[in-house]
Amino acid sequence: MIEVLTATDSQKLLHQLNALLEQESKCQPKVCGLRLIESAHDNGLRMTARLRDFEVKDLLSLTQFFGFDTETFSLAVNLLDRFLSKMKVQPKHLGCVGLSCFYLAVKSIEEERNVPLATDLIRISQYRFTVSDLMRMEKIVLEKVCWKVKATTAFQFLQLYYSLIQENLPFERRNSLNFERLEAQLKACHCRIIFSKAKPSVLALSIIALEIQAQKCVELTEGVGCLQKHSKINGRDLTFWQELVSKCLTEYSSNKCSKPNVQKLKWIVSGRTARQLKHSYYRITHLPTIPETVP
Repeated sequence: MIEVLTATDSQKLLHQLNALLEQESKCQPKVCGLRLIESAHDNGLRMTARLRDFEVKDLLSLTQFFGFDTETFSLAVNLLDRFLSKMKVQPKHLGCVGLSCFYLAVKSIEEERNVPLATDLIRISQYRFTVSDLMRMEKIVLEKVCWKVKATTAFQFLQLYYSLIQENLPFERRNSLNFERLEAQLKACHCRIIFSKAKPSVLALSIIALEIQAQKCVELTEGVGCLQKHSKINGRDLTFWQELVSKCLTEYSSNKCSKPNVQKLKWIVSGRTARQLKHSYYRITHLPTIPETVP
């Protein structure tokens, strides 16, 4: 696929992909720090994988509630994991850290008119800390990530890989892959700390490759192989992460898995608070159901 790309649009996409691949290793969580979190015992005093995952699910609820882009959520998770992998955060401070990372991502990605006030964000999140606490934590986060808010995320690779595959499909076959479904799968993976140890490009291509297998889109298999080769992704790595993604999505679709609770946020704004919020705050959407197949 890559070798025969000649269209201007495809060349632009490849240029963007090369730029992302060049920057990929920068501004990522420290794997050794993430492993420490994974191995920590839940004694109420140390950060654990379970606490981290619950916090990310809360951030996903906020993303869904405000109608923010998946890119915003992906960046918020990146910032949170970069901070957690560097610092020893006590569980009692996790909410403030998480919301600070989320707010930094929102201000970095979303249009200014859609950025909520800090007071509204804290109220809707049901936290007890103040705006001053949030701003103070925001500064600490910025210092620890060396003031580098922008980062290469799995969502960016997901977009580019999807676009490159679409560019090389006949028009009538361009509905073979549903991007909203791929986004939903990425969101589910972000809610597991283990996937923050994967390179963003590998995670994104794993999700797409797995979906192509699930949808039996045989004609797209070659395209995945070309993208894998172009991105210099080891075959064993891709298989390893595909298996983990498959396991994650199977568990996510089960009744045993807790999912982001947007309804809780709807209830929070059902009374007096609702009258104080902007109209755009009511753009509440639901996660696409992952197990369903594309029609």
